Amino acid sequence: MGLFDMFKGDSGEQMTPHLAFATSLLYMMGADGEYDNEEVGQLLAVLGGESSNGVIGVGANSRALLDSAQRYIRKHAIDDFLREATPLLSDAQKMCILVNLIDSSLADGQAEREEQVMFGKFLQAFGVTEDRFRPFFEVIVLKNDRSVFTNNSHPKNAPGYQVSLSR
Repeated sequence: MGLFDMFKGDSGEQMTPHLAFATSLLYMMGADGEYDNEEVGQLLAVLGGESSNGVIGVGANSRALLDSAQRYIRKHAIDDFLREATPLLSDAQKMCILVNLIDSSLADGQAEREEQVMFGKFLQAFGVTEDRFRPFFEVIVLKNDRSVFTNNSHPKNAPGYQVSLSR
């Protein structure tokens, strides 16, 4: 045993569904190698809360969760995480994570190629097909397409156009 072996190994965190949620978001945010302000804002909105002085930020419980997630991603590859976390998650928890991952990846206006690949890994690990997820994706795309307010000639602003979901 080497002198520094005590610092190796697991993060010391017990994986839980809530930790898996926070960790998933951090993996997605870092997929393209940068943490955009919009993604950080999305993370704070999802994990944060209101501090004692009324400022929106990360509360103590959320801060501990975020710290645990950061420690975890420093020590584990995404594939290891998915193998560990997936069996702990209910279908609703998996879908909640997927919806939040898409929302996070589109927060800056577009999903980078690396984010698309990362999302594919989550879909596959969670056993969710693209066809099943498509209606959720369409809702998040609609939510993030604010050009319907700034572009009067946007196709979705055409008379008679009605938003609907794929079947």
